[in-house]
Amino acid sequence: MTTLAQRKRQLVATELTEAALQLLALRGFDAVTVDEIATTAGVSKRTFFRYFASKEDVVVQFLVGMGADMRAGLAARPAGERPSEALLHTVSVPLAACGEHAERALPVVRLILRTPALLARFLEHQARWREELTEELAARLGRDPGTDLYPRLAAGMALAAFDAVLHRWSEGGDAEASEDPAALIEEAFAVLAPSLDVIA
Repeated sequence: MTTLAQRKRQLVATELTEAALQLLALRGFDAVTVDEIATTAGVSKRTFFRYFASKEDVVVQFLVGMGADMRAGLAARPAGERPSEALLHTVSVPLAACGEHAERALPVVRLILRTPALLARFLEHQARWREELTEELAARLGRDPGTDLYPRLAAGMALAAFDAVLHRWSEGGDAEASEDPAALIEEAFAVLAPSLDVIA
């Protein structure tokens, strides 16, 4: 059960995020100030900094939970499933969500991939995701990630495919004309699966 204060806090955070994404997608990262984001959301600059340390944090905040969701998704896969299938399902979830909400997600993905400060933050998150998936995959397979290269290699391959799909998707046309990221990750894993499963 969430309290009224928690619901109010979440509402303000959501409004700040939406205001920021609309402005940044429209005008570009460097052209938008924190003052403008706060004004658009109907709050003070001081309130903005209660929720976010910087405007970069507003854009990438949704990435924080993505790694945890991927790890949880991998942990929930059937124990006997081939590594390629388990990893495909793991990275497909966020990509399917992007495809289902392409009008909102595509501008954000493009913003992150084309803005050096945001891309650096995104890569930091990917490094954490790789460690989390490595640990989870090692536990599933009964392997020691400290002495066995396979869990880290497999996690890295899955995230390389995830990254390649995001880049391909972001380079297409508008949301309606762009390729389906869920279909693209299937295509990528058709290439990776033989190596993932033979090594395992």
